[in-house]
Amino acid sequence: MSKHIQAIRGMNDLLPDDLVWWQRIEEQARSVLHAYGYREIRFPVLEKTDLYRRSIGEVTDIVEKEMYTFEDRNGESLTLRPEGTAGCVRAGIENGILHNQVQRLWYLGPMFRHERPQKGRYRQFHQIGVEAFGMATPDLDTELLLLCQRLWRALGVDGLTLELNSLGTSQARAAYREALVAYLQGRLDELDEDSRQRLHKNPLRVLDSKNPAMQPVIGDAPKLTAYLDDVSLEHFATLGKMLAQAGIKFVHNPRLVRGLDYYTRTVFEWTTDRLGAQSAVCAGGRYDGLVSMLGGQDTAAAGFAIGLERLVELLQQKGGAIEAASRPQVYVAIAGETEEATQGLALAETLREEGFRVECHCGGGSLKSQLKRADRSGAKLAILIGRDEIARGEVGVKVLASGAQEQIGRGELTAYLRSRLV
Repeated sequence: MSKHIQAIRGMNDLLPDDLVWWQRIEEQARSVLHAYGYREIRFPVLEKTDLYRRSIGEVTDIVEKEMYTFEDRNGESLTLRPEGTAGCVRAGIENGILHNQVQRLWYLGPMFRHERPQKGRYRQFHQIGVEAFGMATPDLDTELLLLCQRLWRALGVDGLTLELNSLGTSQARAAYREALVAYLQGRLDELDEDSRQRLHKNPLRVLDSKNPAMQPVIGDAPKLTAYLDDVSLEHFATLGKMLAQAGIKFVHNPRLVRGLDYYTRTVFEWTTDRLGAQSAVCAGGRYDGLVSMLGGQDTAAAGFAIGLERLVELLQQKGGAIEAASRPQVYVAIAGETEEATQGLALAETLREEGFRVECHCGGGSLKSQLKRADRSGAKLAILIGRDEIARGEVGVKVLASGAQEQIGRGELTAYLRSRLV
């Protein structure tokens, strides 16, 4: 017999017990995002490859090594989305909702990168993305970080550190890039293999190296701050003041560069020391030039993405149980055959109309086996229907945790259940 087919490496199944945590995050995120005036947008997981080459950058690790790219039957190069911002901007331009408008948008869904799977990093991963358009001033940057902080509070997540930096304009970054390359070439013998590969393609990513042996080289490197233009410096200083007044603590990390070419000025990460090497839970910043780069009009923009797998892991580490809204409150068990089963299905429908979550037993079997299944379902109460109960206009109600049981008239059942399931 052949071996059963397994999931693709790095692409994981999410089972019902796992999804309880995901659903909690998604529900809280929707509530917080709507409180800030953000509206949901949905766009395809498959885009033209050129979208990512133009936005992320031809010489980034994502485009060169990690994208799932293929030719379709018409010979067109298509790519599964490795991140959400480019697709959101493309949708905004194509549908005419960005030019001379203020938009606050958010989305949720899977992203795809062909990386080496490890804890906290998968080939199919999920993000909540938040994108805001048409606002160039640092009050938007501040609001985005306030939104993040409110979500952490709503979820009960603590211990996150906000790291902040400014990349300046593309012109300032180009001047810094030239100085950084000259410095790194002078210390070529000290660079590891990854840094040598990045030296001429994406030298700013050398600063993001986690290799301990590289830290002395990185520590002596020129500082990006020295190359920032006056407008970017003022923007960053104002943002710092606004965050201080809002009570948001942050660390200025001058080595924070982010891995995507489209970022300008503000970049940030919310990090934790509880997830090993994968420390970033949420990351983002400004990308004021991306809309025009993709064919739209000049539009200020900023946003961030939250890695759901990492946020779920943080919540699970805190422990505690989450009651699943998908689990039944009541399990209807049938003592009989066709007539009793018909009555049970009808009762279950009536209770659902009253707002209860009800699982009705199907498939026959002894009452004992049905009650075992009721226990496993997570329901608090089992309703028992048999020939005698139907004749008397009653049902048996069993408290599954204690085993206590009593007979309740059908007319009193709704009130009884409300009193027990509060």
